Amino acid sequence: MSFLAISRNGPVTTLTFDRAESMNPLGAPGDGEAFRAACDAINQDLETRCVVLTGAGRAFSAGGDIKAMRDKTGTFGGTPPAISDGYRDNIHMMLHALHGIRVPVIAAVNGPAIGLGCDVACLADIRIASDKAKFGVTFLKLGIIPGDGGTWILPRVIGMSRAAELFYTGDVIDAGTAREWGLVSRVVDHDALVDETMALATRIAEMPPHSLRQSKMLLRQGQQITYDTALEMAANTQAMMHHTEDHAEGVTALLEKRAAVFKGE
Repeated sequence: MSFLAISRNGPVTTLTFDRAESMNPLGAPGDGEAFRAACDAINQDLETRCVVLTGAGRAFSAGGDIKAMRDKTGTFGGTPPAISDGYRDNIHMMLHALHGIRVPVIAAVNGPAIGLGCDVACLADIRIASDKAKFGVTFLKLGIIPGDGGTWILPRVIGMSRAAELFYTGDVIDAGTAREWGLVSRVVDHDALVDETMALATRIAEMPPHSLRQSKMLLRQGQQITYDTALEMAANTQAMMHHTEDHAEGVTALLEKRAAVFKGE
């Protein structure tokens, strides 16, 4: 049985970590392939305009499987080179796939997001937290380091000083602190999390799909390139957008003072 439950509500696809009985640990053999397949399907499906990522039960994800670490099985078993390959070919595959989703991703953090679970949430474009959510990158407490690239991910979300504080202490912060630090956009009542997230996802999904995907690409690239390169990419991308039917619809709708209906054309 796959660890990932996939559902669709119109243009919104929901990916749910589905190991509720053990707080949705990630990184078991096969998880990377399963997640990559789901993300590849989303990228090929122009009807999907937004993705919601969440966890089943009371946790978003408690991170790596601690029992597998103790028993040195699965991804965490074998020689050091074998463990390295396990990270590259499984855990990193999952993270690459998530980072490569071409439509906006909202993480609906319904409970603890710890270690790998926290870093996965931080790869989403937007995070909305339940008031029961908690966040931590507790790798050092286990005598390991952030093997999922968290030292690259987290400083980009909350800055170097706060990321360093969380990594070096292993502290777990509550949802209110996460909002104060910019880790999440908003905190909502636990029972309202699904409705709040779906409302936002639906608003996003109403945008023109080609412009939406290109905007996400430019946002991501903008973190790595020079301003001059960003301007050149924007000019070339904008030229293509001006030739879409959705652009004509947006202009006409604004002039006619009505809601636009974008069809991805």
